Amino acid sequence: MILLFTFLILPVGLAFVYSFMEYNMLNPDGKTFTGLNNYARLFQDAVFFTALKNTMYFSAVVVPLQCAVALGLAILVNKKVKTAVIGRVFFFSPVVTSMVVVAILWTFLYNVDSGLINSGLNFLGIPDQPFLLSEGQAMNSIIFMSVWQGAGFQMMIFLAGLKDVPETLYEAADIDGANAFQKFWNVTLPSLKNVTGFVLMITTIQAFRLFIQPYVMTNGGPSDSTKTLVFMLYENGFQFRDVGYSSAIAVVFFLVVLTISLILKKVLKQ
Repeated sequence: MILLFTFLILPVGLAFVYSFMEYNMLNPDGKTFTGLNNYARLFQDAVFFTALKNTMYFSAVVVPLQCAVALGLAILVNKKVKTAVIGRVFFFSPVVTSMVVVAILWTFLYNVDSGLINSGLNFLGIPDQPFLLSEGQAMNSIIFMSVWQGAGFQMMIFLAGLKDVPETLYEAADIDGANAFQKFWNVTLPSLKNVTGFVLMITTIQAFRLFIQPYVMTNGGPSDSTKTLVFMLYENGFQFRDVGYSSAIAVVFFLVVLTISLILKKVLKQ
């Protein structure tokens, strides 16, 4: 309870209180109450709406894509073959690798002049792509990397769910003459309903917390095309030392994630 209060309840409470203050980190004794000024400033800040749009876009693309890839991988490694164990280790290994290391690695892969990806595209006759240097490609490049890195975690959860699906259901489907797709649609998916809801929920929350990838790979650029709400919160709080404004961002961010989570819970009826 002491740890919970110190590292969760107290910081959330202080963030709410500081969001109504003008508070510079370099002058902690100079806090002044300013009411809703930080919130008024926030909703007049074009960068905030850009960060919100980027966060929503990333989440809307990553969540279904990553969950679909994870489910496909889980079905693939659930086969009773000797290489299945190797496949599980191979697909899960990016998850246990530091995201900072992964982001640096993919920054080199995306390099315009000497990146391995552009070398492969050149081999296929496709010209060099700007990737992280392009406003139109930077976020999509981060999305692709994030799906690759995170799908293994959801794969393991789906795999645990697949282990609980009774074999008798598949045997009954075989007797009825169901093909592979029909068994997937009528047996596998309904049996994974609760697991899928859990995976969608945690993946959505993780997606909204996007920070490390744009911080390491693009620094929020080019032209704020990869700046997210958490990046904006960090930037204002720790680079500009504006604790009051960053606290207002934190409160709004919390309300956005809470609203999305409740909607998702309502849609999934769990």
